[in-house]
Amino acid sequence: MIEQPQNTLKNPAKLEGVGLHSGSKVSLIINPAPEDYGIVFRRTDVENFDNFIRADYKNVTKTQLGTVISNSQGTLISTIEHLMAALWGLGIDNALVDVSAAEVPIMDGSSDPFIAAIEASGIKKQAANRKQVKVIKEVSVEEEDKFARIIPSDNFSIDLEIDFNSKAIPTQKRIYSDNTPFKDALGKARTFGFAHEVDYLRSVGLARGGSLDNAIVIKDDKILNQDGLRYEDEFVRHKLLDCIGDFYLAGKRLIGGVKAYKTGHKLNNMLLHRLFSDKTAFEIV
Repeated sequence: MIEQPQNTLKNPAKLEGVGLHSGSKVSLIINPAPEDYGIVFRRTDVENFDNFIRADYKNVTKTQLGTVISNSQGTLISTIEHLMAALWGLGIDNALVDVSAAEVPIMDGSSDPFIAAIEASGIKKQAANRKQVKVIKEVSVEEEDKFARIIPSDNFSIDLEIDFNSKAIPTQKRIYSDNTPFKDALGKARTFGFAHEVDYLRSVGLARGGSLDNAIVIKDDKILNQDGLRYEDEFVRHKLLDCIGDFYLAGKRLIGGVKAYKTGHKLNNMLLHRLFSDKTAFEIV
């Protein structure tokens, strides 16, 4: 296997946006970090107790409407998956992410704004070699008609099929592998939802920051966004983006082939727990 250097940022990357659920303004800074640091979030609005939260599958405490991680003190950060996918896509191994609120800003609903900010800041190669998690035995999880499994492979790939039983979102299937640039293949794919779901979420105090500027919204089997889709199969591409963000919570890049049907944040996290619970299923390389 070819050795690969670890990467961090050359300079801090700064973004501002709104929280999808709070609707509040959020400032975010992605800072350079030393070798073997990993990805760590720091809540800059929290004082007097531990405000650091490591991006780790074991720290996932909620998977409804996004991936939420928390530390032992109960400090949390939500909607991290689009940023985590951008960090994976650009090969960033080490970063300290300062966030001024309890959720990462939704930006345009994709990874693209994070990618642009990181690229503008520059990427720095580090002296230490990257460690990766190589799958050596198949593991799988399932729930109702949904499933996700990962098998040994020489690279990382995801074969995903979605089915929302909607005319606006036909059954879509796509395979993504890490020999394809993430930025072009998946980076611009936006999150999506149904208008009736948005109305309900707002009625219970959520999705206050959601709009046609940061999500694809579907009503009566029609897409409400005037500009339409960025990709013909943007829905499955975004779900692939979500998978990558969730799987980067392994703490290292995975080497294995994922096959999934109707998976989501919960099942993605369950798969990581299942993988790491079996010491014979993986090795660190």
